[in-house]
Amino acid sequence: MAKFDLSGESPQDNHICDQEQPAFPKGICLWQDGGFSGYKPENVIVKMPVRKPIGKELPEEQKQQNKVISSFRVKVEHDIGRVKIFRIVKERFRCHKLFFDDIVVEITCGLHNCKLSCVSC
Repeated sequence: MAKFDLSGESPQDNHICDQEQPAFPKGICLWQDGGFSGYKPENVIVKMPVRKPIGKELPEEQKQQNKVISSFRVKVEHDIGRVKIFRIVKERFRCHKLFFDDIVVEITCGLHNCKLSCVSC
């Protein structure tokens, strides 16, 4: 499992991936943003919005594709914001036990998922 810092004080996303080298299952769809430009792991389908060329317009097909990617990304960003409601995730904590930060993120994401499943009942 890859370690991710949600505090917002981390280096550029692409450098983290170069250092950590997370392993992805074969054939998975990876939704990226501009912070990961140039990052393409093997056996992964990359979904990344296309930028408008300078002085030109994007074709309608690419605009629609960007819209799909954007709507998916908004949902993910909202979920990250809901997970950050738990203060232990959004602020620095001083426990330096090995993998403790990963456990905290997993537990808070589990609590968020539990809350979503209870709301949909």
